[in-house]
Amino acid sequence: MSIALTVWATAALGATLVVDPDGPIRTVAEAARIAQDDDVVEIGSGEYRGDVAVWLQKRLTIRGVGPTPPVMRADGRSAEGKAIWVLRSGTFHVENVAFEGARVPDLNGAGIRFERGRLMLRRCRFIDDENGVLTGNDAASELTVEDSEFAHAPRDRGPLKHLLYVGRIARFSVTGSRFHDAFEGHLIKSRARESYVAYNLLYDDADGKAGYELEFPDGGTAYVVGNVIGQSATTTNRAVVAYGAEGSYWDANALYLSHNTLLSDLETGTAFLRVWRDRPTPTRVVAINNLTVGRGSFAPAAGDRFQGNRALPRAAMQDARTLDFRLGRRSPLRGAGVAPPAIAGHSLAPDAEFALPLGTRPIRRPRVWTPGAFQTAK
Repeated sequence: MSIALTVWATAALGATLVVDPDGPIRTVAEAARIAQDDDVVEIGSGEYRGDVAVWLQKRLTIRGVGPTPPVMRADGRSAEGKAIWVLRSGTFHVENVAFEGARVPDLNGAGIRFERGRLMLRRCRFIDDENGVLTGNDAASELTVEDSEFAHAPRDRGPLKHLLYVGRIARFSVTGSRFHDAFEGHLIKSRARESYVAYNLLYDDADGKAGYELEFPDGGTAYVVGNVIGQSATTTNRAVVAYGAEGSYWDANALYLSHNTLLSDLETGTAFLRVWRDRPTPTRVVAINNLTVGRGSFAPAAGDRFQGNRALPRAAMQDARTLDFRLGRRSPLRGAGVAPPAIAGHSLAPDAEFALPLGTRPIRRPRVWTPGAFQTAK
């Protein structure tokens, strides 16, 4: 995908603070209290139980170091009744840290509550949290997620626990990340003005019970390229990708779906894409070279542009337990796609693929395109 994703990091011009149970800074909370703008906070491997924190700096890098990522385990505590970490207002880069077990009294706790500014998450893990990441609604904020995992929503805390919940911010992008085992909430819910979802594995697994796998309830401009997006047989909502369910909050509304593999394990059928057409602002939908697997509908409405999309029965796809969703070398669908167009200066052609367990691998532009999230064959 030739869409230019924002790449940025905090400027590492300050001191390096090391969190070590045997050192002068023994807790993350202490590091959050004393860190200054432009510092780097390094957290050693191990479990940090109940070590919750509010970060008030304007520019900061926080990263896990050591043989394994440090685990921020809530252990019944939260910062400000919101999250394991609260990032108040600044430019933050968080890398190689795990967040587990976020719980708060209002049932809306998060691994990270990101309130305002810019946040880059790279190689982080969010497990068993009421929300993995929950943002505020600041219209100028940006969130970027790379090579991270969101999984195992709690099943004892009420409904609608989203693995990743993006509020009404300016821009959101997620790449190379895996989402699975939700419970009644969605894998990703984004209200952002612009959303870029590329080269991820959003597959709920056999035991997952997500609602939507990917939802844009407020509309906006959404680019969805090169993802595997799949619902389990125990899903709580008969749609895989949903757009505009709550209206059109933003002035510009468009959904671009290119080279995604959309799966459903529902025997009774699903809507691989559901777009609400009764909203006041027109929505443009462009769907190019997507592959649907299983029983369900994926059809254009008046004014939509659908090209190169293909369908397969569920039995024709390799066992999902292997998480290998590539077509075989002899599949009749190999090379059955069309040339992906450029829309408003953004190419819908993928330039990478999701690579297990997390991350992406680059691909060369093929002579002929294959529908779905993978150009490489198994």
